[in-house]
Amino acid sequence: QVQLVESGGGLVQAGDSLRLSCAASGRTFTGYAMGWFRQAPGKEREFVANISWRGGTTYYADSVKGRFTISRDNAKNTVFLQMYSLKPEDTAVYYCAARRGVVRNTANEYDYWGQGTQVTVSS
Repeated sequence: QVQLVESGGGLVQAGDSLRLSCAASGRTFTGYAMGWFRQAPGKEREFVANISWRGGTTYYADSVKGRFTISRDNAKNTVFLQMYSLKPEDTAVYYCAARRGVVRNTANEYDYWGQGTQVTVSS
């Protein structure tokens, strides 16, 4: 079992930056690809970014490409999502997820989920 705890969300203005963190505990972090997803009110959960176990492979949703950066520190069992140039449409609950194996972009291919952290971007 892997436990994931997100932090770093908050209320910001358009154009601001935020860095989300996801701390993993429980079973070893080794071999787990990590992903960030988000869900806005009334919408389905959508893929944001993911990163392979060693960090050599990353993917981003088109809507965040060039503005968000995913990274990980395996020594600290932590994954980050650095968000720049935030827009009101980035407002959502952001979730961290883990799966053993290669990266995937769909939520139902992830085995473990955090509780989410709210990001609100005002215009």
